[in-house]
Amino acid sequence: MTTNSPLPRGIQHIGVTVPDLEAATRFLVEGLGAKVAYDGLSPDDEPRQGAEVERQLGLPRGAAIHRQRMFVIGEGPGLEVFEISGEQRPAAGLADFGLNHISFYCDDIEGSLRRLVDAGGEALSEVHGNSRYEDSEGNGSVYVKAPWGMLIELQTIPNGHYYPDNSEAEVWMPKPRD
Repeated sequence: MTTNSPLPRGIQHIGVTVPDLEAATRFLVEGLGAKVAYDGLSPDDEPRQGAEVERQLGLPRGAAIHRQRMFVIGEGPGLEVFEISGEQRPAAGLADFGLNHISFYCDDIEGSLRRLVDAGGEALSEVHGNSRYEDSEGNGSVYVKAPWGMLIELQTIPNGHYYPDNSEAEVWMPKPRD
C-alpha cells in the first residue's frame, strides 16, 4: 500500500443518467431547488460517441451522450446529469451493487417531502427514524423514487450524529443557519 500518495479532498460531484434531461431538470428544480451551473453538452453540440468515448467512460457499444448538465443543490457536491442513448438498464435500488441513492439534508423534512412529491416523486413510506448514530432527537428519513426510478433520500438530523469511541471522522453536516 502506498501511503505517500496524495488523497482525494472530497466528493466533487455525483453522476446520474436520466431518460429526459429537460423533464429531470424540472423535477430537480421544482423538487429540490436545484440550480443549473452549466451544460457540458447541449442540443447544439455533437453527441459524444464512438469507440474512444466508449472506452474512456465504460459505455456499452453504440451508446451516445446527447446532453450533460451540472446542477448545484444546496451545499455539498454537484450533481452531473446525463441523457444517453443506447443500451439502458433500470435504475439501481438499495439492494443493488454500486451507487444506490443520493441523500439530501433537510431542515424541514415534511415540507421537503411534499415539495418532492408535488414535483413528481413517489414517497416509498412516511418519514421514519434513522439508524444508529443518526437517531438523535428529532431525526427523520424517507426515500422517494424519482420519475426515472432513482432513489432519493431526504434526511434530517437536527441534533447531529453521535459517534462510537473508535470513530475516525465525523460525517459532514450543513452549518447551522443564522
